[in-house]
Amino acid sequence: MKITVTGAGYVGLVTSVCLAELGHQVITTDIQKEKIEMLQNGISPIYEPGLPSLLEKNLGNGRLRFTMDPDLAYSDAEIIFIAVGTPETDNGSIDLKYLYVAAFTIAHHIENDVVICTKSTVPVGTNDIIHQIINSRKPDNILAEVVSNPEFLREGSAVYDFFHGDRIVIGTNNPEAANIMEQLYLPLKIPILKTDLKSAEMIKYASNAFLATKISFINEIASICEKVGANIEEVAYGMGSDKRIGFPFLQAGIGFGGSCLPKDTNALLQLTGCNEQRFELLEAVMKVNRRQHSLPIVKAKELLGPLQNKKAALLGLAYKPDTDDVRESTSLIIAKELLEEGAYVTAYDPVATPNFQKMMGNSISYASDIPSALHGADFAIIATEWDQIKHVPLDVFSTNMKRPIIIDGRNCYSLQEVQKYPITYISVGRPAIDQKGQIIKDGSLF
Repeated sequence: MKITVTGAGYVGLVTSVCLAELGHQVITTDIQKEKIEMLQNGISPIYEPGLPSLLEKNLGNGRLRFTMDPDLAYSDAEIIFIAVGTPETDNGSIDLKYLYVAAFTIAHHIENDVVICTKSTVPVGTNDIIHQIINSRKPDNILAEVVSNPEFLREGSAVYDFFHGDRIVIGTNNPEAANIMEQLYLPLKIPILKTDLKSAEMIKYASNAFLATKISFINEIASICEKVGANIEEVAYGMGSDKRIGFPFLQAGIGFGGSCLPKDTNALLQLTGCNEQRFELLEAVMKVNRRQHSLPIVKAKELLGPLQNKKAALLGLAYKPDTDDVRESTSLIIAKELLEEGAYVTAYDPVATPNFQKMMGNSISYASDIPSALHGADFAIIATEWDQIKHVPLDVFSTNMKRPIIIDGRNCYSLQEVQKYPITYISVGRPAIDQKGQIIKDGSLF
C-alpha cells in the first residue's frame, strides 16, 4: 500500500520504518526541517534500539522517504497515519492544535479516496472532530474515512512491540475502512479488535490508567513493607504468580514518568471531570506517584540531615532504560529538589544527557562515566535501571564515594550482594542495610 505518516516522533517514526519493513511504500512528513534532513540522511533523531538499521535498510531500498512537501506526502496516499504530538496543557487537558493542523492540511491535499488513521492519543470524541474537519474541506468527489488506531509501543522496545504486540485496535464507524486496516495488519498475525471510534479512543486511556494504577498500588504496598519489615520483591512475586494479576508493572520504585502514563492519566481525569464523573481511584494513583518521585530526597534527609552543600550523584536521567526520552522523567524532579535543598548534583546517563541538559541547563554537572559521577559524593541516587548501572560493580561505589550511601529508587541490587560491601543501602519496599552489612528491619537506620 501507499502510506503516509504525519509526524516523525517516536510513534510516527517507528510506525513508518516498520510499515516499510513490511513492504509498503511509506512517506513520512514533519514540519521540523532539521528532523527531516537528518532522516533523509539516514540518521535517527531518537534513540530506539533496532531502529537505525531498519531506517537505513528501507531508505536504501526505496520503500521509505521523508519530506516536508504536503503535495508529495498526501496526493497519492491510500492510508494516512496521524502521529503528531498531543502535549499536556497546564491544567492536565490535551492540546490538540497540532492534530487539527494536520487534519486541515490533509483535507486540502488529498487527491484519492483515503483512510485517515489517528495514532496520536486523543480524548474521546476527537476523531469525530477530525472527520468533520476533513469531510467539510476535502474535494466532494473524494471519500475520506477516519479510523482510531491507538498505539501501544513502549519506548525502548517499540520496534519489537510493533511486530509482536498483544493486540491491534481498529476503531471506526465504517466497516470498509476497518477491513482496509485489517488487511494492512494481517501479516503481523497479531489479534485484531475492531470496534467503534469512541471505544477505541477509550481503550488507550483505560489501558494506561490501569498500568499506572498497578504501579502506584505496588508502591503503596512497598511503603507498608518498609514499616513492617517485609520484602516487596517477595510480595510482588507472590502476587504476580496469580494469573489474574500477572508480573508486569509490579516493580516497586520511585514512580512512573514519560510521555504517556502521566499525560494520559491526567487527561482521563480531565475527561471525567468534564463529564461530572469524579475518578477518585485515579486521583489517588497520581497522588501516590507524586509522593514516590520525592522519596529519594526524603530518604537522604532522614539519613544525612540537611543536604546543604552535600554532593549527590544522580545515576540515570531518562524516564526508563533504553531511551533518551526525559519527558516527565523522575530524575528531573529529583534534580530540582536536590538543588532546592542546596545540594551539588553530578549526573550520569549513557544516552539521555543531551536531552536532560536541554531541560536543566548547567545547573547541575554531568559525568561521562559512573566513577566520575560518584567521585567524592556523599550519597548516590539510582533513578533509572539502565543495564550499565545495574551491572556496575558495587566496589565502584565504595571506592569512589566520600560516603558510600546508595538510595536505590529502582531496586537494582540484591540485598545479599550489597551485604558483601561497606555500603549503606536504601531501596524501595525492602529492609535497609547498614555499612556493616547488617539488615535493619525496624527502620532504626534512620
